[in-house]
Amino acid sequence: MADGRTDVVVTGLGATTPVGGDVASAWAALLAGRSGIGLIEEEWADGLPVRIAGRLRVEPTEVLDRVQARRLDRCQQIALVAAREAWADAGAPETDPERLAVVVGTGVGGVLSTLAQDEVRRTTGARRVSPYTVPMLMPNGPAAVVSMEFGARAGAHTPVSACASGAEAIAMGLDLIRLGRADVVIAGGAEACVHPLTIAGFAQAKALSTRNDAPEEASRPFDAARDGFVLGEGAALVVLERAEFAAARGARAYAALAGAGVTSDAYHITAGDPEGQMRAIRAALSSAGLSPLDIDHVHAHATSTPPGDVTEARSIAEAIGTHPAVTATKSMTGHMCGAAGAMGAISAILSIRDGVVPAVRNLDDLDPEVKLDVVMGGPRRGRVSAALANAFGFGGHNASLILTSP
Repeated sequence: MADGRTDVVVTGLGATTPVGGDVASAWAALLAGRSGIGLIEEEWADGLPVRIAGRLRVEPTEVLDRVQARRLDRCQQIALVAAREAWADAGAPETDPERLAVVVGTGVGGVLSTLAQDEVRRTTGARRVSPYTVPMLMPNGPAAVVSMEFGARAGAHTPVSACASGAEAIAMGLDLIRLGRADVVIAGGAEACVHPLTIAGFAQAKALSTRNDAPEEASRPFDAARDGFVLGEGAALVVLERAEFAAARGARAYAALAGAGVTSDAYHITAGDPEGQMRAIRAALSSAGLSPLDIDHVHAHATSTPPGDVTEARSIAEAIGTHPAVTATKSMTGHMCGAAGAMGAISAILSIRDGVVPAVRNLDDLDPEVKLDVVMGGPRRGRVSAALANAFGFGGHNASLILTSP
């Protein structure tokens, strides 16, 4: 860059989600408006007030070696699945291990293993607890597993920033390359926490949709009749490279990661602060060297909660304006928590590549307080040169990414 910033490009994409087990199938589903939300079929859901979730379309055990999978928490399994896809998609870059880093964010990490192994201890005794319990439950487990898979020795990092984790991981990947600490970074997020405890907790907080009779219609970002989000699971990772390094090896670039902004609200443990969100968006613009008018598309965080969607809509309108085409793919995937921001970035990248923005599913009646150009009714075609992807999390975590055509 003329201003001295190091150019960073995205060369690989990987994902496993409720709408598809890889990037191609997930993207096709998003453009087709297909929902990945369904009833939870396990008996443990029978007594819960919310009995719907976004479960993975393809089980990780269908992809991973059986012995390897048994030693990993579900969150680690899906991080590895997505990382392998992203790495292969990037052409398996040959790089010095000490110039390869990993950043995989998560909201709660191996909570399924934590709860399952505590149940083993309680019912059958301490000697029956798996020797892999601690490696499975630790939040840095996904980053550790991915780093060992590819021999990354420039750092294995784990932002734990609730639902901003995946986007913050990508922002950290940008920083690692710009600071000269790595040439290649595998970055993104993973989450697998569909469990009676997490569902009960979110339900008690009145955060979840209760449309048990219509699962596919439950997640309704920006719709006037929205009543909460739908818990989902999944992983989304990208391969970031220093642009000169990627060019030297003849790599294809999907997009440039032009900028990122990360802020904290210091305001409320669950409610978002528009000021903090706007600061993140503006910091991303500054980092990218762009103006609000340069942004063609926004992938909104938009979880489908009554207060959250309006807060974000106001933040976008104030910081960017009302001109970009806005979408919210959680209407189809549900809220993948720590992976959501990374999946939003992948959606924005593919909008740049293909010149099309997915429509928001279940958006029948746009909330009058949402003063944005939200895509509804069907995908919208048109050139996307620059896109903003937002991710916000409990605790006042805000992360905004800006992707541009390469």
